[in-house]
Amino acid sequence: MKISVITAVYNSEATVGEAIASVAAQTHPDVEHLVVEGKSKDGSLAAIERAGHDRMRLISEPDKGIYDALNKGVRNATGDVIGFIHSDDFLAHDGVLARIAVAFDDPAVEAVFSDLDYVAQADTSRVIRHWSTGAFHPRRLKYGWMPAHPTLYLRREVYERLGDYDINFGIAADYDFILRYFSKATGKTVYIPEVLYKMRVGGVSNRNLAKIRQKMEEDMLAIRRNRVGGLHTLAFKNLSKVGQFLVRPQRS
Repeated sequence: MKISVITAVYNSEATVGEAIASVAAQTHPDVEHLVVEGKSKDGSLAAIERAGHDRMRLISEPDKGIYDALNKGVRNATGDVIGFIHSDDFLAHDGVLARIAVAFDDPAVEAVFSDLDYVAQADTSRVIRHWSTGAFHPRRLKYGWMPAHPTLYLRREVYERLGDYDINFGIAADYDFILRYFSKATGKTVYIPEVLYKMRVGGVSNRNLAKIRQKMEEDMLAIRRNRVGGLHTLAFKNLSKVGQFLVRPQRS
């Protein structure tokens, strides 16, 4: 089974090498890593080239933001299964993609997702927040359930069926796409109750009050357009994050 992993990069000189290295180290034999670089203004391109490996393909050209870059990656992917790793993040260990491939051995499975740890920027061994997704059930959508987007792997046919990420969203196109898929999902889904992904804290959606407000407005738009709930859905989605912080600082 061929797995395509897509990384969108813009001004991530300090961290993109670690993201690429975590894919290069994967034991699963059939991996395609598409790095979509948007003509960064820092040394990202040079960092990508230094970290490059024989399973990586680089696309370097201007784009209209992260979701445009992800769409470009999906359109160029040739794998049976598609997933993402952001340029600030990394896979938890070298067996992540092998673990995901096993879950897709069942041809009825369309989606696989797992848990995620948010880690400190300066010390990625320190866990700040733990996202335990739990298994999918349709009724959970109206209570704000969603898998952590970077842990979600889908068969390529899902993207062919549902189309692109909506680039009219600045922050929440991933949530919109997740609702688009799970609100109509007919294939089997598999939840792996393990941390397979590490994300550095400080993402764009939580950078300041203006971004937090934008995220909430876009989340509400996604909820309404996909007809999965209302204001209570947004409230539950935000309240669910509180429990993610109720972990003692730990070393991974």
